[in-house]
Amino acid sequence: MSDLIDKKPEEEEDEEDFEEIPDSEKTPVTIVTGFLGAGKTTLVNYILKEQNDWKICVVENEFGEVGIDNDLVKENVAAKEDIIMMDNGCVCCSVRGDLVRTFAQLAARRKDFDAIIIETTGLADPSPIVFTFNSNSLIQDNYRIDSVVCLVDAKHINIHLDEVKPEGNINEAEHQIAFADRIILNKLDLVTDEELEDVEDRIKSMNSFATLIKTEKSRAPLDQVLGLNSFNLETLVDVDPTIMEEDEEEVADAGHVHD
Repeated sequence: MSDLIDKKPEEEEDEEDFEEIPDSEKTPVTIVTGFLGAGKTTLVNYILKEQNDWKICVVENEFGEVGIDNDLVKENVAAKEDIIMMDNGCVCCSVRGDLVRTFAQLAARRKDFDAIIIETTGLADPSPIVFTFNSNSLIQDNYRIDSVVCLVDAKHINIHLDEVKPEGNINEAEHQIAFADRIILNKLDLVTDEELEDVEDRIKSMNSFATLIKTEKSRAPLDQVLGLNSFNLETLVDVDPTIMEEDEEEVADAGHVHD
């Protein structure tokens, strides 16, 4: 009896000692979305090549329209930056387990990096990634979403937005725009001023809170892409109240891009 009495205060003390890890001690993660051809891989290449102040780890899918070139890989390995390729090439709902496993493996050395970039496959709905980052305790203890950056191809985005999907399927382009807190409107050199204005108006009607950055060849100012601390889960819940509700059927049916 006395052992039980003695043990209770220790348990209470352990509970009192537990403190949530502050965001300032977590590694920031930038999620880069956008349809194939929008310029995501070009942006990642640009970030790795143009800046010297950040040590960056890239989690990249293998279906990018450009691919991180070998010379750039060598340059950044020499600079002690790593490029992490997932075996199946996807970071999306259907491979959520791989996303968790990859970040678990990185946890021991995450402090070697100032930031991590996830470049998603063009067909990925970003909401499952957001769900994972806000529901998995290991990821929550070590990482935080810094921002969700969506690249938009000014020339072809209307084609993707106007695509009629089968009943019950989401329009990935709409979701990518709606979930971003930074939207890079890319390939301005391919559209007229009138076309650009129409695209801007359409994007703002879908997402009024995101900052719009206009670029050619994905050359966005780095201080508008990294280290923003602009992600806000509450804003996304307003956009999609079901974002933190795991849908087992969605997990099973999520699109694969495997050969």
